[in-house]
Amino acid sequence: MPVVPSLSSLLRYSFFALALLLPALSFATPAGPQPTGLPEVTVANVGGENVSVSLAVLLSMTAITLLPSLLLACTAFTRIIVVMALLRMALGTGQTPSNQIMVGLALFITMMVMMPVADQAWTAGLKPYLDGTLPFDAAWTATSEPFRAFMLAQIRETDLLTFANLSGHTQGFASPEEIPFGVLVASFITSELKTAFEIGFLIFIPFVVIDLVVASVLMSMGMMMMSPMLVSAPFKILLFVLVDGWVLVVGTLAGSFNPAVVSTAATAVGAG
Repeated sequence: MPVVPSLSSLLRYSFFALALLLPALSFATPAGPQPTGLPEVTVANVGGENVSVSLAVLLSMTAITLLPSLLLACTAFTRIIVVMALLRMALGTGQTPSNQIMVGLALFITMMVMMPVADQAWTAGLKPYLDGTLPFDAAWTATSEPFRAFMLAQIRETDLLTFANLSGHTQGFASPEEIPFGVLVASFITSELKTAFEIGFLIFIPFVVIDLVVASVLMSMGMMMMSPMLVSAPFKILLFVLVDGWVLVVGTLAGSFNPAVVSTAATAVGAG
């Protein structure tokens, strides 16, 4: 019968092996001065100061961590994922479809909606900058302008006025270009949430009617102990499949976004 060593024996053997290896590792270390870090290689110039590899990597990692926030805040993802979540609640299917499927579907719909905006940003700003024909400041303005126009086309006048007052711009803005980025993003997210809840309300109505009908039938039959949600769930799924609900919802979401032009809300604020 094999003998299983105890934990104390394993720890004792490990320390013994480490003690034997330490001298070997010390002899294997090459003599002479050793490098203390990465070489100072200049990879960029910001504000007249050279930027080393370490700082460039730090800035790149910081920018990468902000990409999910930009996806949520500056694209069509917010409206789409909220409507998808409300649709799942209206169906009463719990966690079906799963969160991964909902997020994946929302991401691909967002890509289709934002493709014209991304093409404009690539053609106007990012591609000339990578080709070396456009400086960074002009490239940043040209790249961000299509996204600003997309967000301006979706926001409401009341939301923009509210955040403009909160930021201290009580006199409004003379042009859409003068709207600060923070005010624009906050107004866009608030408007997207309001639009998503309006669409979700319209989605809820037929399913609520089915719940009411099933609850009334169960009450008239004296089956008060049976859950109406349990009985109505198959009928709601059947109705959703018969009307091809996924295609209707996805098509409605994709067509609910205004084209990327200067919105009337920004014009009204500028006039104020």
